[in-house]
Amino acid sequence: MESYKKYKVGYTDGVYDLFHIGHLNMIQTAKKYSEYLVVGVHGDDVVEGYKHCRPIINENDRKRIIESIKGVDRAVINRFRDKLKLWELYHFDVVFIGDDWKGTERWKQFEKILAEKNVDVIYVPYTNGISTTEIKNKIVGGEI
Repeated sequence: MESYKKYKVGYTDGVYDLFHIGHLNMIQTAKKYSEYLVVGVHGDDVVEGYKHCRPIINENDRKRIIESIKGVDRAVINRFRDKLKLWELYHFDVVFIGDDWKGTERWKQFEKILAEKNVDVIYVPYTNGISTTEIKNKIVGGEI
C-alpha cells in the first residue's frame, strides 16, 4: 500500500463476526493513518438485511470486542450502511475499506458523494486466506 498522509478522523466499519486477523489488519492500517479512529459495527438487523443471516456474535458483544482493540478511539453500532449519513454523524475525513470493494458500483458512487465532502477513500489490501465465511464453512464442514 502506498504512503498516505495522517488524517484527523478516520472511519472504517464491518460486521466483525468471528473476529480474525483480516479484521485486525484493517483496523491497524486505518489507525496508522488516523489521529482519531471511529470503527462502526454493523448492527444485527443491518447484517440480516443484506446478508440474509444474523451474525453469530451479537452486536453488543462485537462492539465490546472492537472497542477493546488498541488504536480504536470510538466504536459505534451502525443502523445503516449509507456512508454520507455516517459522515454526517462522525465527520471523518477518510474512510478505509477493503480493496475487494474497489471498482464496484456501490463504492464508485460513495467515492463521488464523499469527494463532495472532501473525504478520501483508501482501499486497504484484502488479507488473503481468511474470511468469516471461510471460518464458518470450515466449522460446518468439520475441518476444525
